[in-house]
Amino acid sequence: MKTNQSSAGEVLNRDPTAEELSAILKPLKAHERLIELRGIFGSRLIASSSFGLQASAMLHLIKMHAPDLPIVFIDTGYCFPETYQFAQSFIEDWGLDIRVVNPAISSARQEALYGKLWEQGDEGMKKYSLLNKVEPMNRALSEVGGDVWLSGLRRSQSSTRADRPFAEQQKTTMKVYPILDWPDAQIASYYHEHNLPRHPLEKEGYLTMGDWHSTRKPKAGESARDTRFGGLKYECGLHEDSGQIDYQI
Repeated sequence: MKTNQSSAGEVLNRDPTAEELSAILKPLKAHERLIELRGIFGSRLIASSSFGLQASAMLHLIKMHAPDLPIVFIDTGYCFPETYQFAQSFIEDWGLDIRVVNPAISSARQEALYGKLWEQGDEGMKKYSLLNKVEPMNRALSEVGGDVWLSGLRRSQSSTRADRPFAEQQKTTMKVYPILDWPDAQIASYYHEHNLPRHPLEKEGYLTMGDWHSTRKPKAGESARDTRFGGLKYECGLHEDSGQIDYQI
């Protein structure tokens, strides 16, 4: 039976539950959470990044405190050109272990077989998420051998994230959010303090970033949620229950 010991002083003869892990992480600072998680889970940790508008903050924390951590970039085939260029700059300049993972079915083949899924209502968007987000991430977890997944989700990004705990169990994968409690002002301060690179489309007015067909610039008075998926939802599919028992996340 495995023994986990955290710097918080708790000794367990098993992995902590999501509730226990949330309690351990809550009083810590973000970089302390990364160090704590590394101590508890070791090589079982894996991170993901969409290289969105605020990706630099989480990536910088990883660079400084867990530089060998595998970071998965799910390339759906539908990212903005600027997102690909932004991601490439981190691959070339930051020395991080970034793994680019593509869907098993190419975008051209998907459109030939199923049409433009993002235009086919809720069921089409669910299928799109499974093909382009969930399956590639599931495969990445399996190939890397990780079952504890770090993400840069923050509560202040959307009302749908307001009640998220620091850790939650999703099927066989533990999902953990080290900067979950950072408000927008803290993100802005961190960017200024470390002179972090910004996504090229931020200066054009985008409030959030996803695939080109489901993300647009806001109109007057619109929120970030209004600019994603026609305002129907905010989450891309990775951070909501897929409802598929054959996917481990």
